[in-house]
Amino acid sequence: QVQLVESGGGSVQAGGSLRLSCTASGRTFSIYTMGWFRQAPGKEREFVAAINWGGGSTYADSVKGRFTISRDNAKNTVYLQMNSLKSEDTAVYYCASDRQPTTTRAMSVTNEHDYWGQGTQVTVSS
Repeated sequence: QVQLVESGGGSVQAGGSLRLSCTASGRTFSIYTMGWFRQAPGKEREFVAAINWGGGSTYADSVKGRFTISRDNAKNTVYLQMNSLKSEDTAVYYCASDRQPTTTRAMSVTNEHDYWGQGTQVTVSS
């Protein structure tokens, strides 16, 4: 049973930073692409960033230059470092993965993924 558990959300003022973590269990972590998505109130879930087994990454245009995705395969954990936060970054953030290895590009174009965490709230006040 694959499980994804996010942590690190919270409240921060605009311009501040947060780091989210997502720890996976239940299978070999290192070979799978991991992604971060977010969902704001009243909006559809959207792609934020993804990272493949080798560290290659893809970002949504809205977060490029501000967010950095990384992974520590020894800890089965993927991170999302969020800097220069804006009020429009307020959302529940989810990590996701798929049953089969995939590319970061493929992960970025759909919300249909096999495994999801429970989400962590990020609130940015202006």
